[in-house]
Amino acid sequence: MRLYSTWHRKLVELPVPPYRVGIYTCGPTVYQRIHVGNARPFVLSLWLRRWLVERGYDVLLVENITDVNDKIYDAAPGDSARLAAEASDWYVEDTDLLGLGRPDAEPKATESIPEIVALIAELVASGHAYAVDGDVYFRVARFPEYGGLSGQKPDQMRDDEPNPRKEDPRDFALWKGNKPGEDTSWESPWGRGRPGWHIECSAMAEKHLGPSFDIHMGGLDLVFPHHENEIAQSRAAGREFARIWMHNGMLEFTGEKMSKSVGNVVTLRDAVEEWGRETVLLFFLTGHWRKPLDFSEETMAAAAAQAETFRNSFRDATGDGQDERSRLEGVLDDDFNTPDALALFHDWRARGLTASLRFGLDLFGLGSLAEAEAAPAAVVELAERRQAARAAGDYAEADRLRAEIEAAGWEVRDVAGGFTLVPRR
Repeated sequence: MRLYSTWHRKLVELPVPPYRVGIYTCGPTVYQRIHVGNARPFVLSLWLRRWLVERGYDVLLVENITDVNDKIYDAAPGDSARLAAEASDWYVEDTDLLGLGRPDAEPKATESIPEIVALIAELVASGHAYAVDGDVYFRVARFPEYGGLSGQKPDQMRDDEPNPRKEDPRDFALWKGNKPGEDTSWESPWGRGRPGWHIECSAMAEKHLGPSFDIHMGGLDLVFPHHENEIAQSRAAGREFARIWMHNGMLEFTGEKMSKSVGNVVTLRDAVEEWGRETVLLFFLTGHWRKPLDFSEETMAAAAAQAETFRNSFRDATGDGQDERSRLEGVLDDDFNTPDALALFHDWRARGLTASLRFGLDLFGLGSLAEAEAAPAAVVELAERRQAARAAGDYAEADRLRAEIEAAGWEVRDVAGGFTLVPRR
């Protein structure tokens, strides 16, 4: 299996199975409902785990929750702990709507303070970090590889928010002394405070995956400074850390990155409630994981139409045909190309290969498209009355009953010898 690595800037081969693959995904900073763009790394990591397991790998997937951060303090001054706990629950509730299961571990930063403090202490002891008035900063100048992930040149970097505590404007915070209005803090060798954002992920990844692991996932917007700083602090402490860095493209809303700070967001919960989870997942399938993906009424409507096409293919199926699921290997083993996988599914649909199609859709959490949903008894009764009205030539009553069926969320279709009821999407 080959995956594109931002660090190597080329496709990198995973060892052949049986082999244990460790994956770490940067999860959300929790202070409000996550938007659809936040869900893309979650979906990709769950999908990748499913495929690797299918190919014979033993996979350990870890996705963190950042529940102590400046953004949370700003959103709920003096009450950030409550908001973080509540928003963490929202995140789990909303991603559960996708029906993909959960990562193997979902550590929270607030549950990992001992590991974070220990890692910072190592960096201070080795001279890679220094303490000033309760804060601790990483010495960028002591890590020659800095900039290798993002392409940033350390000698050309500047600090947009000058901090007189820093020896070098490029240095970044590992520990922040407690400030007025911040309601969460922990004891440390440098005084009460809380961790910086970047050190949280380094410590949580090592806690659950060890000092070296295979794949680090996250959005393209995290390359710099977040992931660049993770590499610096972990490797400065003697850890190999991640071997492959997978950065997914951003979700774009009318050409602009979907972002909480910009305000052009559609929450994942709202998207699932409006379009259905199958449509949301099919929408994610349409874009290669490394590329941006346009979110709009048009693209979601197109995904909904594809979902209905797949449903119809199973309703109308007369046989399973030959099994071609092995063709997925060439598509997904080559940089996990989901658009090509989707094209293959449509080829199977057109050729009536429902066994292969069922397998492929189920791999991406879309097996429900192959399952016939039974209409409620009340809706079936309406359809029977409509059929009787049509037989009696009372087409006005038949039309009225059709409208009542549609209002109940179903579509009635006339077929030879009767009718069929299909959920409206």
